[in-house]
Amino acid sequence: MQDEFFVIDGVAHTFDMSEANMASPEYADALRRLQASFFAGQPAGYDLDAEATLRDWTVEETADILFRESYTDVAVFHPVPIFFFKDGYSSVDKAVAATRRWPNRFIGSYIAIDPLRPDPLGEMERQVELLDNPVGLKLYPVSYHEGDVTPWRMDDPAIGFPLYEKARELGLTCVATHKSLPMGPSPSGGDAFSPIDVEGAAAAFPDLNFSIVHGGLSFVEETAWLLARFPNIWVNLETMNLVLTMRPSVFGELLAGLLGVAGEDALNRIYWASGAMNSHPRPGLEAFVNFQFTEEQMARHGIFFPVPQLTREHKKAILSGNIARLHGWDVDALAAGIKGDEFDLAQGAPLPIPYSTTPLKDAVTTPLPEGTRVA
Repeated sequence: MQDEFFVIDGVAHTFDMSEANMASPEYADALRRLQASFFAGQPAGYDLDAEATLRDWTVEETADILFRESYTDVAVFHPVPIFFFKDGYSSVDKAVAATRRWPNRFIGSYIAIDPLRPDPLGEMERQVELLDNPVGLKLYPVSYHEGDVTPWRMDDPAIGFPLYEKARELGLTCVATHKSLPMGPSPSGGDAFSPIDVEGAAAAFPDLNFSIVHGGLSFVEETAWLLARFPNIWVNLETMNLVLTMRPSVFGELLAGLLGVAGEDALNRIYWASGAMNSHPRPGLEAFVNFQFTEEQMARHGIFFPVPQLTREHKKAILSGNIARLHGWDVDALAAGIKGDEFDLAQGAPLPIPYSTTPLKDAVTTPLPEGTRVA
């Protein structure tokens, strides 16, 4: 992308937000309208109305907004096991389709299960067999299925530990868990979205890595202490990109808070993710490249170590280096793998106008001003 950053997006989805996909409408509708609000709140030219958003998205659209219309180079697909939706919201089938069609761009996919549904370990095996390049296990702290909402804990030896043992057996060394972002008005057992229960899992399985998805969006202090104390706990910035585009000063406070205990060392285990198609990935990515802490933010945060200003090297690590190290990827090899493919821009060519390569081109709520050059 600009300034020669290579970008690995840690989370990509393809949601089916159509009414036909809702298995438990009283809960599913609240969640899909939360997603619609993410699009509606984006900067001019990137915002979509509800009609354009609340439908079944295709993997082609996710690929287009990531790789044609933003400077994202490669991405990791995440199915979603929220069975208020018939397909789980972002299906394993879509993960298979994306990673098989563009293996050089969707460089891996997590398997994703609900451990309170029947035969979770068998489902893990099934998904590993389906996917050509499984890279980790994705979990949600609440089971959503058949109209039921049941929280469970990551440190539960009866529920969580068999999952991690099976992941290890299957060669999956990273467990990503949705935290910090409650899912609509459904009851969730109070602290289900707190990351505190990740501590027991990380301590019991030091050979596995545990990634807190949406880390920093809430429970900032708790997450900062986890980063400082456990070398196998990581933070995935999905949805923080939306905070950055809508409330940049709040993003600065949250990110500085994540560094508040470990200081600069915490930057080695924080990595970029847009959650596309949660929203268009481009504005958050470009805002991050230009982001700097204020002097006040750096002075106000930091218990034992100072909060450093973000350098080019820090940003390079967050945008690709850290997640590459987490999964054992060679960034140079990934870059070579996409050279000259269907998404590769001619040197110096501007990016297309947002949504101009998708069926959404006429659905933007606030078009870019006349004559705007998208570069």
